[in-house]
This record gives sequence, structure tokens and C-alpha cells, in this order.
Amino acid sequence: MVNFPEEQILRRMVVDNPWWSSGQIFDDYDSMKPRLFLHPFIELVTTLPKGRSVILLGPRRVGKTVMMFHTIKTLLASGVSSRKILYLSVDAPLYSGMTLEEMVDYLLKASKSDGSAGGYYIFFDEIQYLKDWETHLKVLCDSRRDMRFVASGSAAAALKMKSMESGAGRFTHFPLPPLLFCEYLTMVGAERLVAPVKVKWFGEMTDGYDAVDIVELNERFIDYINFGGYPEVVSSMQLRRNPGRYIKEDIVDKVLLKDLPGLYGIGDTRELYRLFIHMVFRSGEEFTYEDLSKESGIRKETLRRYIDYLESSFLIKVLHKIDENARRFQRVTTFKVYVTNPSIFAAVFSPLTQSDAAFNHMVETAVFCQFGADTDELYYSNWKKGRQNGEVDLVKLDMLSQKAARAVEIKWSDRYYRQISELKSLLTFMTANNLHRAVVTTITESGEKAIDSGSLQFVPTALYAYTKGRESVK
Repeated sequence: MVNFPEEQILRRMVVDNPWWSSGQIFDDYDSMKPRLFLHPFIELVTTLPKGRSVILLGPRRVGKTVMMFHTIKTLLASGVSSRKILYLSVDAPLYSGMTLEEMVDYLLKASKSDGSAGGYYIFFDEIQYLKDWETHLKVLCDSRRDMRFVASGSAAAALKMKSMESGAGRFTHFPLPPLLFCEYLTMVGAERLVAPVKVKWFGEMTDGYDAVDIVELNERFIDYINFGGYPEVVSSMQLRRNPGRYIKEDIVDKVLLKDLPGLYGIGDTRELYRLFIHMVFRSGEEFTYEDLSKESGIRKETLRRYIDYLESSFLIKVLHKIDENARRFQRVTTFKVYVTNPSIFAAVFSPLTQSDAAFNHMVETAVFCQFGADTDELYYSNWKKGRQNGEVDLVKLDMLSQKAARAVEIKWSDRYYRQISELKSLLTFMTANNLHRAVVTTITESGEKAIDSGSLQFVPTALYAYTKGRESVK
């Protein structure tokens, strides 16, 4: 292994930390619009108890590095000494073979700090490239309690599993999803299309949002489905003309052909790739291990591993099934899969229009994505009873009682606003679970309608997606 000269290592660190001399972050990062998650992230970083670190988790290219630099900018503006903010990208070849402890020592030397007096913020970017990083970070948390550590990485599989195993009580995870619809509107300068107002929600006035122009908002929502998941694609017309080159090659392919094989020693990457493409095409649909195995020729045990890998890498999200009485199944054989960002479909295949067969499933996928990390108690209901089949798109279970607390039916149609009787599955589920309220999305219609068992709240899908995104940020 090459031992690089110390002066070369220190010189690289000085270049990567321009605020030591200028007091400012790089211009290109400074000019980028911040994610709406920036403020809660900064609050977590600055209030974390001693002996703990923040792990920023998320897929490739969602802005983790940018958010780190925006956090550094905020720390500088709040009066933190520039020499006490230290940043290092772990995947740089110069640092190969170093431990985190050695990296910190070099950073202190490069910044001309002696490490005394405390108050340091240390940022490790792409930390998953360091072998046994979680053990080293745990040691740092214990031995350098006067320092706050922030780490980020894209290979969520390695990050989450290892940090949970070795960093219990020391690591706090902060998930950063692809762009939410509310963030997309801000980035394209279209936040004017939604206004905060008092809204009537199930008969009560509450703080909410209303569409200023529902027609244009719907147009933006369709644009979001096709191009809205990644900050760089949103801000670049050149990338939008060929999203496949950027999203597929720089994000999907690198995870499937580089990250996951490297982490798990996957030999047949083509098999994993075919499975993922199949799931992208059928995002929002129901799967069984039996059918998937027959269709793909992959053994069921291998399928389970692959699906776990894809989910932990933030490429897909598995949603589990409950029956018509909101009971969970002990043996999971049937499930839904959503891609974590609907624009992956457009990148892998082609942009969608409202007339495409896959469009409604991508609408459902886009709404699901707005829940962000808040999906632990989300399920879908599906049942077969005699000749009757039924399904409800999203059901939220109460964490304590495990009873249905909320139901959402996602429709890209105004028909059900006028034909409530056609919502047979939803009405059956509400009656079976003594659920008096449910949400149904539409294209343009909104308002509350009474039914025998309670009421239905109709809301345009784009507006509902915006609202759920705002709630996720909070």
C-alpha cells in the first residue's frame, strides 16, 4: 500500500476546507438551493448530546454532501470558529488505509488546531468506503467527547446495519430522501402555486394548504413524476433532456453494479439488475415470492436477499399487506414494491403521459414517496372473500393499538367524487374497522362528503402530495 507524503495529505485537506482561510464554503455549493430538511438537520447536529454522532443516510445524488456544506455555512454564520469545522471525504485515495482517528489528527494539523477547548464539528463524507468505520466512529465518540461527528454515506445497506450493530446509543440516523414534491416546487420557483391557508378538514378548521392554480399544479406534479427526484436534474435542462444518462448510469447502475456487489459479493449482477428493472416497471403493484421466482428464474431465498439489498440502498420500499380487518400476516408472501423516486421510471424507460398504462401507478408511487421516512406503520390492505376482492392503497396503523387509524385511496380521477358508491373496497374496509374517516385523492375536486359510516375527504392528488411532503419535513 502506498504511503502518501504527509505534506500532500495536509495540502488536500486545506483545499477541501476553504473556510479555514476565506471563511466561506465553495461557491458552487453556496449557490445551490438548500433542501427543506436542512434546518431540522442543523438542529440535530448542534443539539446532539456529547458522545453521539449523526449519520446522514440517503441514496446517491440526493444532496447529502451539499447539505453538509450548507450546515457548515450555517455554523460559520452562527459564530463557530472556521478552524473548528473540519471536513473530509473518506473516499479520497489519499486517505486509503487510514483510520478515522488518524484522519482527525491530520485534520487538526492541517487546520493548525491543537484540538483543545472543544467545540469542534467533524464531517466525514462517504464514510462507508472505510472498512469497519462504525467501530472507529464509536471509539471517536467515546474518546473525543468534546467533538461532534457527522457522517454521510450512500450505501445505506452497510451504513444502517453496521451502525445499528456497533453504534447502539451513539449514532442517530437522519434519512434524506429524494426530492419531495414541495421541495421540487421551491427549486423550480413554483411555490406560488400553493398557499398556506385555514382549511376545512373533516369538519374542523385547521392549518393547511390550498392550490392557487390547480391546473398548473397538476402540470408540475406530472413533471415531478418524470424529472423531479434529484436536485441536479431539476436544475439542469440538459440533464432533463436525457435523464436516463444521469439517473440510470450515475445512480442506478452504480448502486446495482458497484455498491451492492462490493458489499455483498454478488456474482451475477445481471440477475439483480433484471429484478430491479422489473420492479421499476411494476412499481405500486403487488408481488409474491412465488410468482417473482417463476418470472425471473431466481430462487426465493435469493429473491429475499436481493429485495433486502435494494430496499436498504433506498432504491425500493417494500409495503406489507394487512387483511380487510387490518390484521397483519405472520408469514409474508405477498407485498407491494415502490421505487423510492418515480423519476427512476422515466430514466429507465421513458417519460410518462396521463394516457400511459403505468401513469396511475407512478401517481401512487409519487404520493407514497412523500411520506419520507415515516412509513413504519404504513400498510396496504388486500383481501379475497368468496367472490369479492378488495384493496385499499394506504392504511396507517395506530402504533399502540395496531388498529386502522387512517386510510387513503389514491386516484387520478374526479369520477369518485361524484360516484362514491364505486369506492366499494374503501367503504367495506371502513365499515369492517369502525373507521369513520378516510381520504380520497382526485385530479381537481375537493371537499368533504358524508357516508353512512362517517365521511370522506376528497383532495387533489398534487395538493395532497405537497401537504404530506411538508409534514414529512416537520
